[in-house]
Amino acid sequence: MKIFLILVIVAMVLGIIGAVAEGLLYLLFIGILVFVAALVYLGMHGRRSGRRHLR
Repeated sequence: MKIFLILVIVAMVLGIIGAVAEGLLYLLFIGILVFVAALVYLGMHGRRSGRRHLR
């Protein structure tokens, strides 16, 4: 969960900088990719922890 929160914060910071700063639009796209990676991580981690509780 800690890694997920760090990834989301990094994505938000990159997104804000990319949207505000002129010429740094690529940071917005990197922020979006980091956010998607965080969601994938959360999905995979949630599935594993759910299986452990069923045993």
